[in-house]
Amino acid sequence: MDFLQLADKTIVIFGVANKKSVAYAIGKTLEEHGARVIYVVRSAARLTSLEKTLAGRTVLVCDVEDQVQIDAVAESVRQLAPKIDGLVHSIAFADYSGGMRPFHETGRAQFLRTVDVSCFSFIAIANAFKDLLAPQASVVTISISTTTMASENYGFMAPIKAALDSSLAFLVKSFSAFSQVRFNAVAAGLLKTSASAGIPGYVDSYLYAEQVIPRGAAVTTQEAANVACFLLSPRSSGINAQKLIVDAAMNINYFDQRIVERAIK
Repeated sequence: MDFLQLADKTIVIFGVANKKSVAYAIGKTLEEHGARVIYVVRSAARLTSLEKTLAGRTVLVCDVEDQVQIDAVAESVRQLAPKIDGLVHSIAFADYSGGMRPFHETGRAQFLRTVDVSCFSFIAIANAFKDLLAPQASVVTISISTTTMASENYGFMAPIKAALDSSLAFLVKSFSAFSQVRFNAVAAGLLKTSASAGIPGYVDSYLYAEQVIPRGAAVTTQEAANVACFLLSPRSSGINAQKLIVDAAMNINYFDQRIVERAIK
C-alpha cells in the first residue's frame, strides 16, 4: 500500500551538499516511494562533487544569492515538468570566518548575507516557482528545533531561522489568494551533518544533546527526512504554516536529574 501517496509525484529539492545532507536523505526516501526528484545544487563545483552520488538523476545548478539564477532554474524545471507537487528548501549559510563573537558584535554584512541565503531564498524560490506548483502542492523548509535557546556556538543563525519560521504563515496567506499550496518546516534537533560539523563547538553540543534526550541518542538525519517526506505527501494535507519539531523530546529534559547532579558536583 502506498500510504504516503508519493508515487509519480514530482518534487524539486534545493540544497544537497553530500550524502550526509538532510536534502539527500529526503530525496533518497522520496525516490524509494516512487517520486520523481529534481535536484538543485549550489554550483558547478558542487555538481561535479556529486557526480557519483546523484548519478542518473536530474541535477540543476542555482546560486540562490543570484535572482537571475533562481528564475533560470525555475524555467529549466518548467521544461522538465509542467507542474510540480512539492518543493524542498534545505539551504543555510552563515559566515563564521572571523570566529565566534558575542551576538551584539555581529557584523552587518555577515547578518544580511545570512538572511539572504538562509531565509529570503525560501521566499524568492517560492515566488519563482509559484506558477509551477500544483494547486495543492507542499513546500517544506528545514529549520531548527528552537530559535530562543541562546547558544553561543550557533552565533547569529537562530534569529534568522526565526524569520524563516515566521515566513511560513505569510507565504500561506499570500499563496491562498490563488492556490492551496502548503508551507511547513521541519525543525530538527542537532544533526550529524557536514555543515553542522563546521560550526565551532557543535560537536560538544551534539554530545550533550545525546545525554539530554530521554532515549539517549540524538536525532538522525533520516528521522528529519522522514518528517519532511510526510509533509510533502498528501497525507499531511491538514498541516499548514507549521514548524514540526523533531528533537526526540530533548526540549523536555534539560533538567534531567542525572545531568543536574553532574553539573553541581
